Amino acid sequence: MKNLNLQTLLGAAFLMATSAVGPGFLTQSATFTAQHLGVMFFMIICVIALDICTQLNIWSMCGATSLRGQDIANRIVPGLGYIIAFIITLGGFAFNIGNVAGAALGLYVLFELPLQWGVLISGLFALLIFVAKSAQNLIDILVKWLGIIMISTVLFVVFKTSPSLHSIVTSASNFHVNISVIFAILTMLGGSCGGYITFAGIHRLIDAGITGVHNLSTIRKSLFVGVCVSGLMRILLFLAVFGVISHGVSIDLNNPAADAFKKGAGTIGYKIFGLVIFFASITSIIGAAYTSVSFLKTFHNFVSKHEQKIIILFIVISTFTMLFLGKPTSILIVAGTLNGLILPLMLMVVLIASFMPSIVNNYKHPWLLRILGFCIMLCMGYFGIKALPEIVTLLKGIL
Repeated sequence: MKNLNLQTLLGAAFLMATSAVGPGFLTQSATFTAQHLGVMFFMIICVIALDICTQLNIWSMCGATSLRGQDIANRIVPGLGYIIAFIITLGGFAFNIGNVAGAALGLYVLFELPLQWGVLISGLFALLIFVAKSAQNLIDILVKWLGIIMISTVLFVVFKTSPSLHSIVTSASNFHVNISVIFAILTMLGGSCGGYITFAGIHRLIDAGITGVHNLSTIRKSLFVGVCVSGLMRILLFLAVFGVISHGVSIDLNNPAADAFKKGAGTIGYKIFGLVIFFASITSIIGAAYTSVSFLKTFHNFVSKHEQKIIILFIVISTFTMLFLGKPTSILIVAGTLNGLILPLMLMVVLIASFMPSIVNNYKHPWLLRILGFCIMLCMGYFGIKALPEIVTLLKGIL
């Protein structure tokens, strides 16, 4: 039983982490590294700290109350949970389209497979995971090992590029907080725990019955493992890209991660990029599909009874939408911005709920988490509202 619980806890941690590490995560990390150079390391440390504060609020509240995010929202304002569930599912669907495209790109880099065939094969690969009878156990095992493989392969590229650690340390004096740095940090925070991502792990634990105040220390340990995995991946990507740039080599900002891997480690590095983006995309497809459907459970018991079939349908629709609609880059940007809007809304929900005895019963939510969560909510909310006109413009371009 203990081994089973450990597998579930690690599975939840890696499900959250690998849900974050998708195509957008890779491109985002490489782009900001090219823009901010060595200062990027200290920005990542800030993102990891904010990520922990944000997710501790949400995981603690969901874990202590045994309620999913949307159910907490419905307890505060009847109907609010349905709105949140719809928006997060829509964002998860949009991300899944981009994830399928990312997996297809990985297959093209590895085998020069046409993108259309790559899309179909990637969708089929993800489907086979959920067709299995013990799908949840398979997910726990798969996301863990794919996560370890991704970290190992990027670590190899880091050794090949040999980044100057001295340059990173000396760049600390150039770390000044300005609007560009704040925007980059909050954008990366949204990519690490925005939208469905922060709920991927805790909803998995709720489904496994690992909840309640007595399990909070265990739940938080699972969270820390997940944040450390995604944070380590972000740091290794930074080191790999910075290693190339610090040797005076420029990278193509239209495809920064792929170009950095190729210039840093030659053909092997380029193939490793293909492997990393394929695995990152597949694990993100799993996370997005599983978590998005977990939000739909609030609408009707039918979803709970037929969860596996609905997840399969979710992946099928995502795959064929990518085939016929295309425009994965624009869709990923829209989805990322929607995630940035959802994060402050969900923080507001759990922070309000933390003051309501009818929801938390005897659980006392730490004041430090409340204060930090409130500050993050205000910052993310401000930048999210400023991005609204861009969302409308991008949606017009897609439709």
